[in-house]
Amino acid sequence: MLPALAAAHPHVWISMKSQVLYDANGAVIGVRHAWTFDDMFSTFAVQGLKSAKPGVFTPEDLQPLAEVNVTSLQEYAYFSYAKADGKKLSFANPIDYHLEQRPDQLLTLHFTLPLKQPIKATTLDLEVYDPSYFVDFSFDEKGRDVVVLKDAPANCAASIKSLNEGQKPPEVPLGDPRLEVPNPEDWGKSWGAQFANQILVKC
Repeated sequence: MLPALAAAHPHVWISMKSQVLYDANGAVIGVRHAWTFDDMFSTFAVQGLKSAKPGVFTPEDLQPLAEVNVTSLQEYAYFSYAKADGKKLSFANPIDYHLEQRPDQLLTLHFTLPLKQPIKATTLDLEVYDPSYFVDFSFDEKGRDVVVLKDAPANCAASIKSLNEGQKPPEVPLGDPRLEVPNPEDWGKSWGAQFANQILVKC
Protein backbone atom coordinates (compact mmCIF):
# COMPACT_ATOMS: atom_id res chain seq x y z
CA MET A 1 0.00 0.00 0.00
CA LEU A 2 2.76 2.46 0.83
CA PRO A 3 4.60 2.12 -2.52
CA ALA A 4 1.32 2.45 -4.45
CA LEU A 5 0.49 5.71 -2.70
CA ALA A 6 4.07 6.96 -2.99
CA ALA A 7 4.01 6.47 -6.74
CA ALA A 8 1.05 8.85 -6.97
CA HIS A 9 2.13 11.20 -4.23
CA PRO A 10 5.83 11.37 -3.36
CA HIS A 11 5.49 12.39 0.27
CA VAL A 12 4.18 10.26 3.11
CA TRP A 13 5.32 11.37 6.56
CA ILE A 14 5.96 8.83 9.30
CA SER A 15 6.75 9.62 12.94
CA MET A 16 8.41 6.60 14.54
CA LYS A 17 9.34 4.93 17.79
CA SER A 18 11.43 1.77 18.01
CA GLN A 19 12.33 -0.94 20.50
CA VAL A 20 15.49 -2.99 20.17
CA LEU A 21 14.66 -6.44 21.55
CA TYR A 22 17.03 -8.69 23.52
CA ASP A 23 16.78 -12.26 24.77
CA ALA A 24 17.71 -13.56 28.23
CA ASN A 25 21.30 -14.12 27.08
CA GLY A 26 21.85 -10.52 26.07
CA ALA A 27 21.60 -11.13 22.33
CA VAL A 28 19.70 -8.85 19.99
CA ILE A 29 16.71 -10.72 18.58
CA GLY A 30 14.84 -8.05 16.64
CA VAL A 31 13.30 -4.61 16.41
CA ARG A 32 9.74 -3.48 17.07
CA HIS A 33 8.54 -0.39 15.24
CA ALA A 34 5.59 1.92 15.83
CA TRP A 35 5.06 4.13 12.79
CA THR A 36 2.45 6.89 12.95
CA PHE A 37 1.31 8.15 9.56
CA ASP A 38 0.45 11.74 8.67
CA ASP A 39 -3.16 12.88 8.63
CA MET A 40 -3.53 12.77 4.85
CA PHE A 41 -2.35 9.18 4.57
CA SER A 42 -4.37 8.13 7.61
CA THR A 43 -7.54 9.58 6.08
CA PHE A 44 -6.83 8.08 2.66
CA ALA A 45 -6.06 4.63 4.04
CA VAL A 46 -9.42 4.07 5.75
CA GLN A 47 -11.58 5.19 2.85
CA GLY A 48 -14.06 2.43 2.07
CA LEU A 49 -13.41 0.48 5.27
CA LYS A 50 -16.45 -0.61 7.25
CA SER A 51 -16.76 -0.07 10.99
CA ALA A 52 -19.51 -0.25 13.62
CA LYS A 53 -19.16 3.47 14.30
CA PRO A 54 -18.48 5.71 11.29
CA GLY A 55 -14.97 7.08 11.34
CA VAL A 56 -13.89 4.95 14.30
CA PHE A 57 -11.89 1.82 13.53
CA THR A 58 -10.82 -0.97 15.87
CA PRO A 59 -7.60 -2.98 15.36
CA GLU A 60 -9.85 -5.78 14.06
CA ASP A 61 -11.35 -3.43 11.48
CA LEU A 62 -7.86 -2.36 10.43
CA GLN A 63 -6.19 -5.78 10.36
CA PRO A 64 -6.68 -6.36 6.59
CA LEU A 65 -5.08 -2.97 6.00
CA ALA A 66 -2.18 -3.89 8.30
CA GLU A 67 -1.70 -7.07 6.28
CA VAL A 68 -1.51 -5.07 3.06
CA ASN A 69 1.02 -2.68 4.57
CA VAL A 70 3.47 -5.25 5.88
CA THR A 71 3.19 -7.32 2.69
CA SER A 72 3.95 -4.33 0.47
CA LEU A 73 6.89 -3.32 2.67
CA GLN A 74 8.68 -6.63 2.14
CA GLU A 75 9.98 -5.51 -1.25
CA TYR A 76 11.60 -2.53 0.47
CA ALA A 77 13.21 -4.47 3.32
CA TYR A 78 10.78 -2.71 5.68
CA PHE A 79 12.94 0.41 5.32
CA SER A 80 15.07 -1.02 8.16
CA TYR A 81 18.80 -1.74 7.82
CA ALA A 82 20.98 -3.01 10.64
CA LYS A 83 24.62 -3.82 11.35
CA ALA A 84 26.16 -5.44 14.42
CA ASP A 85 29.85 -4.70 14.97
CA GLY A 86 29.94 -3.61 11.32
CA LYS A 87 28.37 -6.81 9.98
CA LYS A 88 25.11 -6.55 8.05
CA LEU A 89 22.13 -8.26 9.69
CA SER A 90 19.13 -9.90 8.03
CA PHE A 91 15.57 -9.65 9.24
CA ALA A 92 12.90 -12.32 8.96
CA ASN A 93 9.32 -11.51 7.96
CA PRO A 94 7.39 -9.32 10.42
CA ILE A 95 5.26 -10.71 13.23
CA ASP A 96 2.81 -9.25 15.75
CA TYR A 97 1.62 -6.55 13.39
CA HIS A 98 -1.49 -4.44 13.70
CA LEU A 99 -2.81 -0.96 13.05
CA GLU A 100 -4.42 1.28 15.62
CA GLN A 101 -6.34 4.49 15.20
CA ARG A 102 -5.30 7.13 17.72
CA PRO A 103 -7.74 9.60 19.32
CA ASP A 104 -6.48 12.23 16.83
CA GLN A 105 -7.49 9.87 13.96
CA LEU A 106 -3.90 9.16 12.91
CA LEU A 107 -3.01 5.56 12.16
CA THR A 108 -0.06 3.81 13.82
CA LEU A 109 1.39 0.61 12.38
CA HIS A 110 3.01 -1.68 14.97
CA PHE A 111 5.18 -4.58 13.84
CA THR A 112 8.15 -6.67 14.96
CA LEU A 113 11.07 -7.56 12.70
CA PRO A 114 12.87 -10.61 14.15
CA LEU A 115 16.49 -11.15 13.25
CA LYS A 116 17.09 -14.34 11.32
CA GLN A 117 19.83 -15.13 13.84
CA PRO A 118 20.17 -13.60 17.35
CA ILE A 119 23.51 -11.91 17.83
CA LYS A 120 25.55 -10.48 20.68
CA ALA A 121 27.25 -7.25 19.70
CA THR A 122 29.25 -4.41 21.17
CA THR A 123 27.71 -1.95 18.72
CA LEU A 124 24.43 -2.07 16.85
CA ASP A 125 23.63 0.41 14.10
CA LEU A 126 20.00 0.53 12.95
CA GLU A 127 18.97 2.91 10.18
CA VAL A 128 15.43 3.61 9.00
CA TYR A 129 14.88 5.32 5.65
CA ASP A 130 13.26 5.01 2.25
CA PRO A 131 16.00 4.66 -0.41
CA SER A 132 13.93 6.67 -2.91
CA TYR A 133 12.80 9.21 -0.27
CA PHE A 134 9.14 8.91 -1.18
CA VAL A 135 8.47 8.28 2.52
CA ASP A 136 9.84 10.77 5.02
CA PHE A 137 10.72 9.21 8.40
CA SER A 138 11.46 11.09 11.59
CA PHE A 139 11.70 10.17 15.25
CA ASP A 140 8.67 10.97 17.39
CA GLU A 141 10.67 13.35 19.54
CA LYS A 142 7.50 14.94 20.94
CA GLY A 143 6.65 11.67 22.63
CA ARG A 144 8.33 9.56 25.30
CA ASP A 145 10.36 6.39 24.86
CA VAL A 146 11.39 7.16 21.29
CA VAL A 147 13.97 4.36 21.48
CA VAL A 148 13.77 1.59 24.08
CA LEU A 149 16.27 -1.22 24.69
CA LYS A 150 13.92 -3.95 25.87
CA ASP A 151 15.56 -6.48 28.22
CA ALA A 152 19.02 -5.27 27.22
CA PRO A 153 22.09 -5.83 29.41
CA ALA A 154 22.56 -3.09 31.98
CA ASN A 155 25.68 -1.72 30.26
CA CYS A 156 23.89 -1.01 26.96
CA ALA A 157 22.85 2.52 25.99
CA ALA A 158 21.20 3.97 22.90
CA SER A 159 21.57 7.27 21.09
CA ILE A 160 19.77 8.60 18.04
CA LYS A 161 20.77 10.68 15.07
CA SER A 162 18.04 12.49 13.21
CA LEU A 163 17.85 15.36 10.77
CA ASN A 164 16.38 18.74 11.49
CA GLU A 165 14.24 20.43 8.88
CA GLY A 166 17.16 22.37 7.45
CA GLN A 167 19.01 19.14 6.70
CA LYS A 168 16.14 17.52 4.82
CA PRO A 169 16.87 16.82 1.14
CA PRO A 170 15.45 19.11 -1.51
CA GLU A 171 12.39 17.95 -3.38
CA VAL A 172 13.13 16.29 -6.70
CA PRO A 173 10.60 15.40 -9.39
CA LEU A 174 9.29 11.90 -9.96
CA GLY A 175 11.44 10.14 -12.53
CA ASP A 176 14.63 11.87 -11.41
CA PRO A 177 17.53 9.36 -11.69
CA ARG A 178 18.52 10.08 -8.09
CA LEU A 179 15.30 8.43 -6.92
CA GLU A 180 15.93 5.13 -8.65
CA VAL A 181 16.08 2.35 -6.06
CA PRO A 182 19.34 0.43 -6.49
CA ASN A 183 19.85 -3.26 -5.94
CA PRO A 184 18.79 -4.00 -2.33
CA GLU A 185 22.34 -5.08 -1.57
CA ASP A 186 23.47 -1.58 -2.49
CA TRP A 187 20.79 0.54 -0.85
CA GLY A 188 23.37 2.20 1.36
CA LYS A 189 24.39 4.22 -1.69
CA SER A 190 20.85 5.39 -2.45
CA TRP A 191 19.49 8.94 -2.41
CA GLY A 192 17.57 8.35 0.81
CA ALA A 193 20.47 6.74 2.67
CA GLN A 194 22.22 10.06 3.19
CA PHE A 195 19.18 11.25 5.15
CA ALA A 196 18.71 8.13 7.29
CA ASN A 197 17.52 8.18 10.88
CA GLN A 198 19.99 6.22 12.98
CA ILE A 199 19.78 4.34 16.25
CA LEU A 200 23.21 3.50 17.69
CA VAL A 201 23.49 1.06 20.58
CA LYS A 202 26.71 0.49 22.49
CA CYS A 203 27.21 -2.22 25.11
